[in-house]
Amino acid sequence: MKFPRSAGILLHPTSLPGKFPLGDLGPEAYHFIDFLAASGQTLWQVLPLGPTGYGDSPYQCFSAFAGNPYLLSPERLRDDGLLTDADLANIPSFDPHCIEFGGAIDYKMKLLSLAYENAKRQKIASLPEFTKFCREKKAWLDDYAVFMSIKQHHDGANWAEWEKDLRTRKPAAIKAWEHSHADEIAFHKFLQFEFYNQWHAVRTYANGKNIRIVGDLPIFIAYDSADAWSKRKFFTIDNDGKPETVAGVPPDYFSPTGQLWGNPLYRWNEMAKDNFAWWRMRIAASLEQVDIIRIDHFRGFDQFWEIPGNAPTAQAGKWTKAPGKKFFATIKKALGDLPIIAEDLGFITPAVLALRDACGFPGMKILQFAFGKGMERKFLPHNHIPHSVVYTGSHDNDTTRAYFEKAAAQNNDIVPSARRYLNYTGDDLRFELIRTAYASVADTVIIPMQDVLNLGSDARMNFPGKLGGNWSWRFSWNQVSSDMPQKYKTMVEVYERSPKK
Repeated sequence: MKFPRSAGILLHPTSLPGKFPLGDLGPEAYHFIDFLAASGQTLWQVLPLGPTGYGDSPYQCFSAFAGNPYLLSPERLRDDGLLTDADLANIPSFDPHCIEFGGAIDYKMKLLSLAYENAKRQKIASLPEFTKFCREKKAWLDDYAVFMSIKQHHDGANWAEWEKDLRTRKPAAIKAWEHSHADEIAFHKFLQFEFYNQWHAVRTYANGKNIRIVGDLPIFIAYDSADAWSKRKFFTIDNDGKPETVAGVPPDYFSPTGQLWGNPLYRWNEMAKDNFAWWRMRIAASLEQVDIIRIDHFRGFDQFWEIPGNAPTAQAGKWTKAPGKKFFATIKKALGDLPIIAEDLGFITPAVLALRDACGFPGMKILQFAFGKGMERKFLPHNHIPHSVVYTGSHDNDTTRAYFEKAAAQNNDIVPSARRYLNYTGDDLRFELIRTAYASVADTVIIPMQDVLNLGSDARMNFPGKLGGNWSWRFSWNQVSSDMPQKYKTMVEVYERSPKK
């Protein structure tokens, strides 16, 4: 699918500012969309929108289909008559630039429980919209709601630690649970109904401003998820619920021991028996939420790094073949040409590139990786191609300002190499890299909001392989200068990144 020449910003909704301890889908989401429009941007890239668990990573969600209830806006719930001003009066104090997830989630869940009690009094379960939603999403919603109810009663324990009848989904045990915990199951369905309504309103507003949403689809599911629990035959999980093999990547520039993600792998032969129906449903569901999908770890569709389930690091893994062309041919036959961006970073083989190009998907270019000895020359701007997406960095990188500052402190050749290539002697190498991205022949440019704001390492979103302290950054509007929208709008005009509506 050909993408128009355009520009956008990468910012996850949790990083939006606001008067609550966690960014959400309330007024600030609309304010941010207005900022994008004023800046000439036509893309807003977000991270996965699923319900996060331990570690708060959007790449380890309790469902590949559900939305994150922590993103629900209390103000929108108030406007819908499910909360009152008094309910929102006692907001706990918080750091406006860093999320403390534990306290933020506790506060949000109290509000959501209160909203549900009010919804019950208003008999929301009998509303045609709610019953229609539950009917249309039944294929994943029923299992997800039961999963979350059981998990809640087990103090958040991984499903593999539940008692055997629930862990192995004995029909009688599940039926009994559904009967005895019907209200809690309905609560989780209610949260999904509200999420889909709030997110749909945000996306509709963005589309009305000529802004498309770029979503993120992790190739693998989380081990502790409703998908692994309810569709176990599709994953490398044994009869007792233990992972036989797990996903990750071998040693690379992010980690000398590789990355041990811990996600169960797919039983591709089993999935092929019904023409990848689970995947077809997943991609279709994603396109109900976003306009463009970025597939994280695209190379896993050609080969995946298969690690023994009990391995301490990713070093013990091996490359194993995936269905590749057969898979995407089946998806295309069912869903047509898809607006997909392939995350093709890391150790990439000619076979991966051939698969990407056969599918017609644009790949990614990261400018931080382009300069200095031992870096990837393919990311230098003169090696870009139109059908690609250029970034200064991604959510896994340090901010560009911090990247260059650390390189200068280490006295390596990265900064001199970048200055020589860019022919730049000024004091804001970060903005020169952004301008270079805009000038690239790549059809799409997306800049992390941290780089737009010229922030340092304290604004880094994720450090691969580091446990804790990730995903917590937020910005505030006082970090946005009054001339910033016009500055970016001018670049959009100069470098012809204003696609027609």
